[in-house]
Amino acid sequence: MTFLGVDIGTSSSKGVLVDASGMVIATAVRKHTVSRPNPGHVEMDPEVWWQEFRGITRELLSDGARVEAVGVSGMGPCVCLADAANQPLRPAILYGVDTRAVAQIARLDAELDRQAVLDRCGSVLSTQAVGPKVAWVAEHEPEVFTAARRLFMPASFLAHRLTGAYVLDHHSASQSVPFYDARAQDWYRPWVDAVWPHADLPELRWPGDQAGTVTAEAAAATGLLPGTPVLTGTIDAWTEAVSVDATRPGDLMLMYGTTMFLIATVARQLRVPELWSTVGAFPGTRSLAGGMATSGAVTEWLRGLFGSPGRAVLLAEAADSGVGARGLAMLPYFAGERTPIADPDARGVIAGLTVEHTRGDLYRAALEATAHGVRHNIEAMGHAGAEVERVVAVGGGTQGRLWTQIVSDVTGLPQDIPTITVGASYGAARLAARLADEAATATWNPVREQRVPDPAAGAAYDRLHSLYRGLYPATHDTVHALARFQREAEGFASTVSDY
Repeated sequence: MTFLGVDIGTSSSKGVLVDASGMVIATAVRKHTVSRPNPGHVEMDPEVWWQEFRGITRELLSDGARVEAVGVSGMGPCVCLADAANQPLRPAILYGVDTRAVAQIARLDAELDRQAVLDRCGSVLSTQAVGPKVAWVAEHEPEVFTAARRLFMPASFLAHRLTGAYVLDHHSASQSVPFYDARAQDWYRPWVDAVWPHADLPELRWPGDQAGTVTAEAAAATGLLPGTPVLTGTIDAWTEAVSVDATRPGDLMLMYGTTMFLIATVARQLRVPELWSTVGAFPGTRSLAGGMATSGAVTEWLRGLFGSPGRAVLLAEAADSGVGARGLAMLPYFAGERTPIADPDARGVIAGLTVEHTRGDLYRAALEATAHGVRHNIEAMGHAGAEVERVVAVGGGTQGRLWTQIVSDVTGLPQDIPTITVGASYGAARLAARLADEAATATWNPVREQRVPDPAAGAAYDRLHSLYRGLYPATHDTVHALARFQREAEGFASTVSDY
């Protein structure tokens, strides 16, 4: 038996074919880029999701493998608005990295009451929320809004194309603030009507529930057999947690990627405005989550500035730089920041630069900046009442030792690194296997190694962390003024380019 998992990510789509023991048989990747048509706008054509799914599936099935079930996941929460015939009306607006809806957040906070939203939904309105982005479309693209009837995210879009079902999982819905009542675990129609009165919202299911089976049309397009079960799926970070079995109270999944994501599984719902409180991947579970807008995106940006040397070269130079990057401190807010500061106008800051500093120092400073951001989020989780007993690392950033070691040194927490770190696509395949035989997945993906904090480095990072935490308030007014200038400059450039 084999199981297929496909994940639609920010910078690529990934697929994996897994056997019944959890071993990876084959993988496939399709790189893509997002569109940034205006400052703060981050979008993607949803048709790319389907085309890449088709290409990945045909590649993975080229040897004639028979798939027993299909799991899907994707970045989110996203806003893909479609008409009554399920045709997308505009590019999908991506998750919290898209910061266009600041004015709509403020308006809805006043209209719905910020505390009432937190109490009912578990999270406040933020750049991560779905409702303000729909409100932005209503204000800026009224013709699109008038035609919009349905809401899709990458996983539900794939499930629909494969099966015809219009469904969304409870977890993704719980990030669709303010549309979902986290207490009742259902859509909250009064607030849906306040933002999108003509919405036809999807039927709610759990990520591991079957959405339907592959239709004859989808089978012809993908190479899957008609009648193959397809799961409802969910947001990629939660499938990442499933991929490494970090789904019990006390577990914290730490995802190293283009962005950094943290999911703590908690015994009860915790409501705190600095973080996202959601339902979990499975019935009866709750999560407290945080996300950084950039992490690997910053190191890749630096690598490009340096002429794109090999990552191994830069990691070696960063290791030589040593703790503290020879006196550099960086804020990793290069695309604003999500949690815990929730500031779309935050910006990257590099402090302490001299002409003596090298690219290895800058690369090290970027790695340390993400580690301090992780610590900031974990401290916020602790203040909210979450108990972190076990940290499990996943994602592409776990492949080298340095980044994970720095995070353990900065946070003082050991990290389990599992055998398979493919990520969300593997988690989607694991959910598909659970559909066939839940008990069979219990032994999947054992821990390969553990990253243990270095006490000497930790003592130094404790001192540096106070400098990191002080840098944001010290530069707040300056970077906000610069963010305004950036928007004005972009507007001026757009006006000039029209002539």
